[in-house]
Amino acid sequence: MNRSSYQPSTLNDCHSIADLRTLAQRRLPRAMFDYMDGAAEDEVSMGRNSSDFSRHALIPRTLTDVSTINLRKRIQGVDSALPLLFSPTGGQRLFHHEGEKAAAAVAAARELIFALSSMSTHNIESVAAHSNATKWFQIYVWKDRGVVKEFIARCKASGYHALILTVDVQTSGQRERDLQNGFTLPPRFTASSLFDMALHPVWWWNMLTKPPVTLANVVNKAGLGVNNATALGHYAASQLDPSVSFDDLAWMIQEWGGPFLVKGVVAAQDAQRAVELGASGIMLSNHGGRQLDHAISPISALPALVEAVAGRAELIVDGGIRRGSDIIKALALGATACSIGRPYLYGLAAGGQPGVERAITLLASELKRSMMLLGCDDVNKLGPHYLQAR
Repeated sequence: MNRSSYQPSTLNDCHSIADLRTLAQRRLPRAMFDYMDGAAEDEVSMGRNSSDFSRHALIPRTLTDVSTINLRKRIQGVDSALPLLFSPTGGQRLFHHEGEKAAAAVAAARELIFALSSMSTHNIESVAAHSNATKWFQIYVWKDRGVVKEFIARCKASGYHALILTVDVQTSGQRERDLQNGFTLPPRFTASSLFDMALHPVWWWNMLTKPPVTLANVVNKAGLGVNNATALGHYAASQLDPSVSFDDLAWMIQEWGGPFLVKGVVAAQDAQRAVELGASGIMLSNHGGRQLDHAISPISALPALVEAVAGRAELIVDGGIRRGSDIIKALALGATACSIGRPYLYGLAAGGQPGVERAITLLASELKRSMMLLGCDDVNKLGPHYLQAR
C-alpha cells in the first residue's frame, strides 16, 4: 500500500505517528493544523530533525535471549516506564478542548514525565491537581524577573519536580504557514472560516461552547484588562528577553534549587558551560524547527554534546522522534532519553486523551519490537556497538 494515500478514519486505524498526523489533519481546521505542524521559513530544520536519524543504521545481534525486554529508564532521579517524556508545547486547547490535561493524564497512567509549557492553556495549579504524573515546568527568562520568581514559587507549591529553561527564543521564528493562513487567536470569522466550520463542526463547536482559549499562566498580568489569547500572546512575546545570558541561567538554577534542564542547546560549548553552572540536564533542541531554519538537528548534535558533558548531566534528544527505532538510535549514541512534542499533539488533535494514549502505545510497541529484533534486552545496555554511521 502507498502509505501517502492511506486515510485512517479512527484511532484504531492509526498504526503509526504518521497515521495520527493524517487523522489530525482531517479533524483540525487548516490554520490550527498548520500552527501545530509547521515550522520556520522553508522548514528545512524540521525535516532534518527526523531524516537525520536515517544516517545511522542498526546492527542486530542475533542469538540473544529477548524473551524479556526492559524499557524503564531513570530520568532526573525519577523512574520512567519508557526512555521518553512529554516535551512542553504551548496552546494545546487549540488542538482539542481537553488540552494539557489530557496529555498529563496519560503521562500519569503510563508512568511518564509530563512537561508543562509557560504558554499552556491550563495553568500550573490545575494541571498539578488533575494529574499525579511527575511534572516539569518550562520557563523563559522574562524581562520582568518578578514573573520568573512567581512561576518558580508556584511550581514549588504545586509539587513540580524540575524546571526547564528554554533559551532559543530571542525572537520568534518566521512561521510562514501561519502568515499565509492569517492565523489569529481567537480565530476571525470570515467567509473562509465559515466554510471551515462546515468541514470541522466538532472542533468549531468546542471552540465556541467551551471556555475561551487563553494563556492560562499569565492571566491578569501587566494590567492588561483583557485576558484573551491575542492580548496575552503579545504580552508574553514582549517579555522575552533577547539579552539572556549565562548569568541569568546561574541565577535561575540557584533560585529553583532542584533538577534544572536547559532546552534549546545544540552547541557543545554551551552545554559544557551550562553544566559547569549546575544544570542537571540538557534538552538538545532546535524548537522543532520553529525558530532558526537550517539549524543542526538534535540527533546530529548529540555525539559532540556527549563528549563535552562527559556524564556530568543527562542529555535528552528533543525533536524528530517518529518511531521507536529513533529512540533506540538516540540512546545508542549516548542520550539518556527522548522527548516528543508533535507526535502526542497529533494524537491529541485526532482524539483527545485516547489519541494521546494511542501515540504512546504506538511508540512503546515499536520500541519493544525493535529492541527484540535488535537483540538487546535492556534500553540501559544500548550503545554505539549497535550502530553504523552511513
